[in-house]
Amino acid sequence: MHQRSTPPTSPTEATAAPTAGRRRFTRKALLAASALGVVTALLTPVQAGAAPAPAEPATARAATPLAANGQLRVCGLQLCNASGQAIALNGMSTHGTQWYAQCVTDGSLNALAQDWRADVLRVSTYVQEGGYETDPAGFTARAQKFIDAAHARGMYAVIDWHMLTPGDPNANLDRAKTFFTAMAKRYKDHPGVLYEIANEPSGVSWSAIKSYSEQIIPVIRAQDPDAVVLVGTRAWSSFGVSEGSNESEVVNNPVRASNIMYTFHFYAASHREAYLATLDRASDRLPVFVTEFGTQNYAGEGANDFAMSQRYLDLMKRKKISWTNWNYSDDHRSGAVFKTGTCSGTNWTGTGVLKEAGVWIRERIRQ
Repeated sequence: MHQRSTPPTSPTEATAAPTAGRRRFTRKALLAASALGVVTALLTPVQAGAAPAPAEPATARAATPLAANGQLRVCGLQLCNASGQAIALNGMSTHGTQWYAQCVTDGSLNALAQDWRADVLRVSTYVQEGGYETDPAGFTARAQKFIDAAHARGMYAVIDWHMLTPGDPNANLDRAKTFFTAMAKRYKDHPGVLYEIANEPSGVSWSAIKSYSEQIIPVIRAQDPDAVVLVGTRAWSSFGVSEGSNESEVVNNPVRASNIMYTFHFYAASHREAYLATLDRASDRLPVFVTEFGTQNYAGEGANDFAMSQRYLDLMKRKKISWTNWNYSDDHRSGAVFKTGTCSGTNWTGTGVLKEAGVWIRERIRQ
């Protein structure tokens, strides 16, 4: 969580409550109210160059998460569906798409939707480290391809602007404006996206993160007024705990925008009682979405601490906090769910292709 480098070393690091966004009876509302049957009935027309592969028929579940819940919004402290019911999404995050695009395939996404029964895929577009800045158009198209494929299988997608180094999101402000303008234009009429605007700010003040957020959110809202926006918090999205602060700086000085949630990341083998208590306190005052966590140490490595991880999951279940686990790849680290080499094959289902952490998290998502 606090370190990241080439995959070849680590995963992503790790009040006045916002009010619900204005509801529009546009195609989003129509999609939200559509039948509980075939997944493809929910799709926005796919633009040239990013066509998703056909999804498997949604026979195992009466309705996909997207079909059942439609357009999401923040109501009070909760993430709510189109009917105003509080829900929690559970799913997986990709690794950096510059390294592990081969792990996001028709087969792997069919497995995530059908076998794992996930609600959401977080698509992580690194900004540096060989990512977006090297080919903005190419990485935008790649992210859209994976988002479209998640939608085709009835899952939501978190559009993750995976800024990590440098830790100040303002360093990539212009790039972020370009990226989120393209994304919001693409998905403005689709209910299946959430925008995560800054993965893990670090070494920077909350006021600087807030300033960045208040510049990026209007860029998204100009195209897509309804979608939920996820705001990164200080010190690798720890609400400041990893740099000696706490959630009070956000509670006392929230981002001036509606229909937003704040992100929290943890790695259970490293982040113990103080982090768990912070998540508990913060979620009593702010809408929170855990967009990244692992059962290992903060680098996504080492032994799994399933007992501590379960304490976090129990808290999140009780408080209806959504989460995505890091990460859906076959990286050699213990935090990648697939055994090394799986992504070069064709078998994605069951537990035989999974590492210990993969077996554990798949079971929690299926529950």
